[in-house]
Amino acid sequence: MTQILDGKTLAKNIRLGLKDEVEKLKEKTGKVPGLAIVLVGDNSASKIYVNSKIKGCNEIGIASFETFLPEDTKEEEVLNVIDELNKNEDINGILVQLPLPSHIDEKKVIDRIALEKDVDGFKPENLGLLLLNDKRSIHSCTPAGIMRLLDEYSINLKGLDAVIVGRSNIVGKPLAGLFINRSATVTICNSHTINLKEKTKNADVVVMAVGKAKMLTADMVKDGAIVIDVGINRTDTGIVGDVDFENVAPKTKFITPVPGGVGPMTVAMLFNNTLKAFKNKKNID
Repeated sequence: MTQILDGKTLAKNIRLGLKDEVEKLKEKTGKVPGLAIVLVGDNSASKIYVNSKIKGCNEIGIASFETFLPEDTKEEEVLNVIDELNKNEDINGILVQLPLPSHIDEKKVIDRIALEKDVDGFKPENLGLLLLNDKRSIHSCTPAGIMRLLDEYSINLKGLDAVIVGRSNIVGKPLAGLFINRSATVTICNSHTINLKEKTKNADVVVMAVGKAKMLTADMVKDGAIVIDVGINRTDTGIVGDVDFENVAPKTKFITPVPGGVGPMTVAMLFNNTLKAFKNKKNID
């Protein structure tokens, strides 16, 4: 029987737990974690994401520091803002909402963020620490959320064959490292992979992260597979994932829905990473 991996409920519980921990840390240290959020331009979707993160900070008790810059802000000005946030002792994490306007180099901006404040886990150093299974690493939020979701349902990856469809620096690659650290056998594919069906059909775990609506169909998974859908695709009929959920779900042992699966976990892990950065600075276990 198929079991739905309910990220929405788990994320809510995580946020409640973070709120309790932040309150205790405030009593102990007189301080709370601080998250800086930088938004450049007027992208409507980005504004929605930023507002939800500010609201989450307020609910949990994390101090939020917002910087809103116009679309035509020069790259050097954005870098200067990052420099100032790096110096601010009240800020433990810096989030630059992507995408940035085309005239600004995203890589250059991310590289400018201090390693200890990289709560998105995007910096190369954090990815390197992740691959080394070093506990100091701050994991990219979506992969971290997936791992937490698997843990919640006691899914042990040891010895399983996992296929990750998607090779991005923020999902596919770091998730592969986390799976390897859990002793899974990992294959990374992409939308150009030849005979993709052959690979997914033989996998115990399939992760879809390519941004193509309903790309994974029922004939591409084996009975009893675990399917994780990272995709968020806006269609005429609403938001759907990279998995043809209606037809794939009956064949699976575990599956994430869209929405309500990986998405809420990603945001919860941002707050969790901010708390981790705060504790790292204070040398609190």
